[in-house]
Amino acid sequence: MTSEETFTLMRTEYDALISRNDELEDRLAALDADDGTRVPHEVALAIIRGQSPILAFRNQQRLTLRELSDRTGISASYLSEIERGHKNGSASALAKIAGALGTTIDGLIIE
Repeated sequence: MTSEETFTLMRTEYDALISRNDELEDRLAALDADDGTRVPHEVALAIIRGQSPILAFRNQQRLTLRELSDRTGISASYLSEIERGHKNGSASALAKIAGALGTTIDGLIIE
């Protein structure tokens, strides 16, 4: 003998639950399919507050400038200049930085 309980729902309540479940499954699928274009909340807030995207991603991942330099093969001084907005950075450099930070070049550029 089992101790399962049963309950009755109105059809509208059942439909609302099914709809909510479908919506949550869609959101979960979107998160699982992240292609690197999503910006973490912490990074987005730092950017909104005026921090450069590279610095925001680097801080979020707790990387030093030297560690990012090691990951990208780009000198720390050049990275620093890009990070502070003193240089734009070549497409090649931005691609290496984006790859090392797990984002896209678009994620590093503010328009």
